[in-house]
Amino acid sequence: MKNIPVILMGCGGVGRQLLQHIVSCRTIHANKGIHLRVVGVCDSKSFLVAPDVLTMEFNDTFLMDICQIKSNGMSLQTCVDSGKCESFSYPESTKKLTNIASSLAFTLVDCSASSETVKIITQAVNSGCCAVLANKKPLTSSMEDFDNLFLHPRRIRHESTVGAGLPIISSLNRILSSGDTIYRIIGSLSGTLGYVMSEVEDGKPFSEVVKAAQALGYTEPDPRDDLSGMDVARKGLILARLLGQRMDMSSIKIESLYPDKMRPNTMSLKDFLANGLPLLDSDIETRIKKASSNGNVLRYVCVIENSRCNVGIQELPKESALGRLRGSDNVVEIYSRCYNKQPLVIQGAGAGNDTTATGVLADILDLQDLFP
Repeated sequence: MKNIPVILMGCGGVGRQLLQHIVSCRTIHANKGIHLRVVGVCDSKSFLVAPDVLTMEFNDTFLMDICQIKSNGMSLQTCVDSGKCESFSYPESTKKLTNIASSLAFTLVDCSASSETVKIITQAVNSGCCAVLANKKPLTSSMEDFDNLFLHPRRIRHESTVGAGLPIISSLNRILSSGDTIYRIIGSLSGTLGYVMSEVEDGKPFSEVVKAAQALGYTEPDPRDDLSGMDVARKGLILARLLGQRMDMSSIKIESLYPDKMRPNTMSLKDFLANGLPLLDSDIETRIKKASSNGNVLRYVCVIENSRCNVGIQELPKESALGRLRGSDNVVEIYSRCYNKQPLVIQGAGAGNDTTATGVLADILDLQDLFP
């Protein structure tokens, strides 16, 4: 049996779902000769670690207790009294992680939303450990951070940073490794904005569709987090850097679906939903009618082409893969030398804790050959 030590950073929805997947897949993994040995779990305040990471692990009951405690909004410190772990607070947890990396090769999994994890991930990878990321922020930091993180690219997987469990990044890597040249990527990379743009086609006011998406749980608590386009831009930056483009977030042209005067720091959420959002209906309606007169539809997409990355609304043919998109799926079209006239199309659910955690788990297993 191959034992793979795992340390999880982030106990939000994706992190908890990952722990549940690890427990529920024990038999499947055992049949493949693999055992995922969870030796540490941390959130933004605490780091729980097995007393002896070389010989011990958190049992499945304890992992489910962690999931329940975090689901209830409680601190990881609640678990300390069980006697099954040691506890370290920030910043001592960072030092402890570094110490563990010097004696044990493990897979560090980042399911947090923190922008401060890039350095500890880099240190772990440089010490011989592996890293799996669902968190986009380490990959969209400075080019210097990005370069340092990928000094050992074989030890890093980050499929779930773009498209949740969809094989977008692995497909790009396969194409590039074969010597094929990718010259254009266009994709709807936000389930929220995919849903919104396909629904307004039916004549529904933009404001009503956004509110419906919020009620369905498709948006962030403040829909402006989605409507700003920043999440799509982060995903676009990750893809552009995979293609070898040396760019930062400032290089990306981002179209926000609301004006600066409606930003969270100038307008309250309540005011935005009640008074600001309806003011956007007319412009979107006009653009929809114009696109329809041209035989096209509107989609909020990321376009990577000619060393540029742009994010915003574009008119696209109704019969294209992106034009046919309905609902909250992600769709990516990849154009290359081999996929010239007909692009490689990848489509499916591109969000959700379950789907994202499944992609993270697949990445962890993909690194198994690096463990004895």
